[in-house]
Formats: sequence, structure tokens, C-alpha cells
Amino acid sequence: MTDPVFATRHRSALLFLVMAVLLALVGMIQSWNVAFTLLNLCLISAIMTLGVNIQWGYAGLVNFGMMGFTALGGLAGVLVAMPPVREAVAAGGAGILLALITAIITILASVFTWRRLGGAGRRQIWGTALVLLAGLVFFRLILDPAVEAIEAVEPAKTGYLGGLGLPILISWIAGALMAAAVAWVIGKISLGLRSDYLAIATLGISEIIIYVLKNEDWLARGVKNVNGLPRPVPYEVDLQAAPWLISLSERFDISVIDASSLIVKISYAAFFVVVLAVLYRLAEVALDSPWGRMMRAIRDNEVSANAMGKNVTSRHLEVFVIGSGIVGLAGAMLTTLDGQFTPASYQPLRFTFLIWVMVIVGGSGNNAGSILGGFLIWFFWIEAEPIGLWAIAALTAGMAEDSWLKAHLIENASHTRHMTMGLVLILVLRFAPRGLIPEKKR
Repeated sequence: MTDPVFATRHRSALLFLVMAVLLALVGMIQSWNVAFTLLNLCLISAIMTLGVNIQWGYAGLVNFGMMGFTALGGLAGVLVAMPPVREAVAAGGAGILLALITAIITILASVFTWRRLGGAGRRQIWGTALVLLAGLVFFRLILDPAVEAIEAVEPAKTGYLGGLGLPILISWIAGALMAAAVAWVIGKISLGLRSDYLAIATLGISEIIIYVLKNEDWLARGVKNVNGLPRPVPYEVDLQAAPWLISLSERFDISVIDASSLIVKISYAAFFVVVLAVLYRLAEVALDSPWGRMMRAIRDNEVSANAMGKNVTSRHLEVFVIGSGIVGLAGAMLTTLDGQFTPASYQPLRFTFLIWVMVIVGGSGNNAGSILGGFLIWFFWIEAEPIGLWAIAALTAGMAEDSWLKAHLIENASHTRHMTMGLVLILVLRFAPRGLIPEKKR
């Protein structure tokens, strides 16, 4: 029998050990390539859950806009790493720049007008609206011809401005900064709302971001996607020609193709582990600092914290920006791993619902718990289908091959994925309502 004291003290280690065993079983039963693919996506999911945990677990902020911040991180991969399309830049680059300047001037002018006419009643409203309307007209007059010229440049191959042609790793920082900057703007507008309104507002804003990315072809080709993003690791074709890899594959009796694919995945995993470890350490230091204690005090009793002189809205803005920046970083890493940017792939089920399930199952308020949740839920999200197929095949082994019931059950095995997610969530909420690794009492 397991010693309960030992199990309590080493609960985190035991759960992570179980997770490692599950991944190892995938490597032995399916393939190590599948196992490392799974591991890489688990690592990225864990980084996303850290960002959400900082917002929800530390400060009690409900952010349903992770999908938008993830997409912004992915966009950073395109804007930073893809080579510029010089013909498109020559055709409409100046127009886009001028339109952006016009937009900034319009916003500043509207803010100035609003403040200048403060207390003037309807004059304040109509004056600000007039400035915004005039700015919008000028903005469209400048932007539309530039967009048309850019999208006319080989639309089947490019039709967009391209990027800066810098190393893809820089896009990870850029993705975090872009997401953080957008979060600051969103936070200035929406923080202070009640939690349910904030959830709806962030969800709506993320949908707006995805809508823009899908339809502004000049920016990142819209739904035509951007393929072939540069990599921070070698290409499989180059590795397969390397004598050291040929020698290594012969020694371990595996094909050169499998060995090259495995090395690429391990290389990605090494990058992701470093990022996750650094973020985890920083998150732990922040949680144990006076800032972390203040955040928890605001989360537990906002009214009392406000009465004690804490600026709750400013502190919420801080944590909203930090968490969103981490989600943006994860989005850039995901695009780097995929090697492509596909705006249509950003779905709320994957980038909102699942991330929240990860945090809840792992244990909100505990960074290790959120990481474990990221690993566990993504593992079952991917492996539920083959496990379900295996289970149904085993249950129907005694049925005739032409049985309609057997064929029906096997055809619907893919639905076990959603059933498994629901089952995991129900079981955890029933038997561990604070998550698998609950928040520590500090």
C-alpha cells in the first residue's frame, strides 16, 4: 500500500512520472516519432496553460481570448521570419505605412478631442465621432489602393508583403510582445468589467482578430495560408545525407528517414523545454514574491484589497498583459513547429476550451499543476481516438465481420475523443475539485 504521507509529499513527482510513462508507452507501442510529436505539442500547451494560470490562478481574471493571442503569435512568425516580397512592398508598402500613420493620428486626435470637449455633453460626443469618421474616410482612401496593389502581385504564390527575413526564433519574442501590446489595449478597454462580461468581451475580441487575419490577405495571405516558414533546426533531407546520421542509424538499426525525423523533433523539444523551464522558474518566483501575494489577495477579496489602497484595475492590467504575452509566445512556437501559418486552424475548441480544461484539471493557482494539465489533456486529446478504436475493436472481437453494429461502432470511434475529455473533466472535478496538483497554502 502506498504511504499517504509519501504520496502527498511527492504527488507532483508521481503524476509527472505517470505522464512520462504514458509518453514512453506511446513510443514503444506506436513509434518514437509519434511520442516526440506528442511531447512537443504537450510542451507548447503547457506554456499556454502557464499564461492562463497567471491570469486566472493568480488574479482570478477570466480570459476567453487565448485564441486571438495565439494567432497573433503565429502572425509574428510570418512577419519576422518570411522573406519580404519586394514587388509587393514596392507596389503598396508606402501606402500601408501611410495608412497606419493616419490611423494612429486619428486615434490620437479623437482622444484629444474627447478630452478637450470634456463636459460639453453632445458636442463632446459629436465632435469625437466627427474626427473618427473623417479619419476613417482618409484611412480607407489610402489603404484600399495599397491593398489592391499588393494583392495583385502573384496572388497564387504571394499577394502579401512578406516579412523581415530574420531568424524565426526572434518571432517568439515578437509574438509575445505583439500579444502583450494588444492585451494592453484590450485591457485598458475591458478590464473593470464583471468577470462574465470580461469573458464575453475577450472571446469576441479574439474572434475579431481571427476574422482580420482570415480576410486581410496583404498581411499574411488570409485563408490562402503561408507555408514554408524557416526553421531553427536542420531539415530532414540535409540530415539524411550526413555520414554521422547514416552511421548512427545503422548502429541502432533504424532507417535514416526515421532517425532524421526523430532528431528534428528532439531538437524542437530541447528548445521548448528550455523556454518552459525558464517561464516556470519566473512564474514561481513571481508567485512567491510580494507581487504574487498581492495578486492572490486581490483574487481572494477584491473589495478588501481595494480598501487597502491597491489599484485593482492596474494590477489586473499587469497580469492580463503578462499572461497574454506568454500565450502569444506559445503561438509563435506553435507556428514554428508547424512550419506554416493557417488562420482557419485557430478554433475556440482547441485554443480556448481545451486550454481552460488543462488549467482546471491540472490545478489553477499552481504552476506545476497547470503544466501537468497541459500534458495530460493534450495526451488524451490525441490518444483518445486510437485508444477508443482499440477498445471498440477488443469489445467487438466476437462479432461477425459483416455485423452492422461492429461497423457502426468502429466508424464512430473518433467520437470517443470528446467523450474522454468529458469523462476526465467529470472525474477530476468529482474526486479532485481543486485539480490534480492543488494550489499550495502559502
